[in-house]
Amino acid sequence: MIIGRKSEQKELLDAANTEYSKFVAVYGRRRVGKTFLIRETFNYSFTFQHTGLAHGKMKDQLLSFRASLQNASGRKYSQFKNWYEAFFALEEWLGSLPEGKKIVFFDELPWMDTPRSNFISGLEHFWNSWASARKDILLIACGSATSWIVNKLINNHGGLHNRLTNKILLHPFTLSECEQYSEANKLGLSRYQMVENYMIMGGIPFYWSLLKREMSMAQNIDSLFFSEDTEGLSHEYDQLYSSLFNNPEPYMQVVTALAKKNKGLTRDDIVHDSGIKTSGDLTRYLNELEWCGFIRKYNCIGKQSKDALYQLIDNFTLFYFQYIKGNKNNDSHFWTNNIGSPLHRAWCGLAFERVCLQHISQIKEALGIAGVLSNVYSWRTEADEDKGIDKTQIDLLIDRNDGVINLCEMKFSEQEYAITEDEEMKLRRRRGNFIEATQTKKAVHITLVTPYGLRQNSHSAIAQNEITLNNLF
Repeated sequence: MIIGRKSEQKELLDAANTEYSKFVAVYGRRRVGKTFLIRETFNYSFTFQHTGLAHGKMKDQLLSFRASLQNASGRKYSQFKNWYEAFFALEEWLGSLPEGKKIVFFDELPWMDTPRSNFISGLEHFWNSWASARKDILLIACGSATSWIVNKLINNHGGLHNRLTNKILLHPFTLSECEQYSEANKLGLSRYQMVENYMIMGGIPFYWSLLKREMSMAQNIDSLFFSEDTEGLSHEYDQLYSSLFNNPEPYMQVVTALAKKNKGLTRDDIVHDSGIKTSGDLTRYLNELEWCGFIRKYNCIGKQSKDALYQLIDNFTLFYFQYIKGNKNNDSHFWTNNIGSPLHRAWCGLAFERVCLQHISQIKEALGIAGVLSNVYSWRTEADEDKGIDKTQIDLLIDRNDGVINLCEMKFSEQEYAITEDEEMKLRRRRGNFIEATQTKKAVHITLVTPYGLRQNSHSAIAQNEITLNNLF
């Protein structure tokens, strides 16, 4: 059973039902469910399907392709010498079939493009000279190597330039979709536990599939990340980036630099901290990391785009840097034993902020402004004694077209969150600093995002809006 993915399924089915041939690319990070989506959408029935070989040489790729074609057609073929011969054979067989839509599915397509194989040239010829001239071909290309899909298909400047008819970037699950998955698999998790798990794994379906219903959430995390004999996710980090990028090292350098600064770095800071020279290559690394959902680029309100910050927001990657990389505890129950520690509480606060940033649309819905034009910013300023402004950092501002700015404070708590007198004064100062520094004429509403809402007391009235855990689902 497939969870969510309604719009993606509709796009695939619409492409299959059109009267013209279509070329569709489905891409996204490792383990996000690309192949599962395509197979489920077409009920595992394709005219021809083939999966590239990981680390296979050209000869091996062609042997495997021949085997797939023989299996689908029932014909025997001599060994193909090159990709032109392979695609000519596919054309000849597809052209001999009765009328009707022919669905051709290439999974892990980037793996087929081995050095000096002229694979792209063969694919271009297959599509441009044959498939696109017909009305009965749906060609679906899928792969985790996002950099390859983007550079060789989406941004191709050769024969495949502007040839893709559909581009489907498959995103991780939202909390709501994770809840649907949890219920379908009878994991027995509360919403609070789902948020905790999301803070670690994000919305990657495969990671969630590893959870065992007979274990508590803490036991599952210990088993997947800290057990000595685990085959779970303790080594996933290197495999993740290697699968997405042909040359993962510079991407990982950028990620490593960003992992050291919770609030993000400017482009110049990244150059300084990562050792990568500022260039078109760095722009490509940043763009592709953003497309994959590992980082976000955001502007501080009132700042120019050149001053934009890049922030690492991938939950799994940040958990890796916080708890896995360099971990020498050798404690198979590390997570269970550290719940409630100062380090754990600090991590929870930052991780919950990221979950909120990943569910902006749900926060807007809860505020009743889903249909109101708005922009999302962060904001920070240094202290200015002359103006009476303290150093201030606000991670989430929603600047609305209806004359309001929501100043959002995100607080992770196991119970109703109680605003103290000191915190009320801190919130008042933050709002005052923002208004003074920006000279905004809009109303500034303090908005608290907490799992269980606010405890009503003499200080809680400082918040005009409350967003709870339930609103994020």
